[in-house]
Amino acid sequence: MRIVIAGGHGQIALRLERLLAARGDEVAGIIRKAEQADDLRQAGAEPVVLDLESASVDEVAERLRGADAAVFAAGAGPGSGATRKDTVDKAAAVLFADAAVQAGVRRFVVVSSMGADPRHEGDEIFDVYLRAKGEADAYVRRLDALDWTILRPGQLTDDAGTGLVRLEADTGRGPIPRDDVAAVLAELVDTSATAGLTLELISGSAPVSVAVKSVAGN
Repeated sequence: MRIVIAGGHGQIALRLERLLAARGDEVAGIIRKAEQADDLRQAGAEPVVLDLESASVDEVAERLRGADAAVFAAGAGPGSGATRKDTVDKAAAVLFADAAVQAGVRRFVVVSSMGADPRHEGDEIFDVYLRAKGEADAYVRRLDALDWTILRPGQLTDDAGTGLVRLEADTGRGPIPRDDVAAVLAELVDTSATAGLTLELISGSAPVSVAVKSVAGN
């Protein structure tokens, strides 16, 4: 498969790129800064320098053309203000989805956040973030041209992955190592039977492949 990842230098994205490259997939990661390119190459991914905050749909679609799947893993990140929650966490996700439709890439996986909700109330930065992610998720869900899956991890940690997870429509809150999020994403990209599902993810007792198969088609 050829898989294009938005936010290719993110902590989850770099882990995902390593997994996909190791299993023989062709991976491209969209990055904003050219100095990040070597990190992607070391992960086995082709770096694509493109700023999703200023790019057009046509420019992004050109990078997506010929891909078998697209993964939105970009984020404004901690320390960013409310404006970038809107331009990255919402607008860039919408742009990437529209570009996937234009490029004819049906399989589309979104890394969202537990608690994402367009109706989430509050004025703190994290409230703005959850609204932005929720609005982006809602937009993607309306696109019939995409076989989308939305993944909402719990509290992200840098602990070593265990390969054991709980993946359901509603898991309740809990931690999850970034290693395990990447492992689940690698399975989801391959499992189009999860299309149309919004899934929460925390650490659990099911092996990743078993957890994904158990929700496929539900």
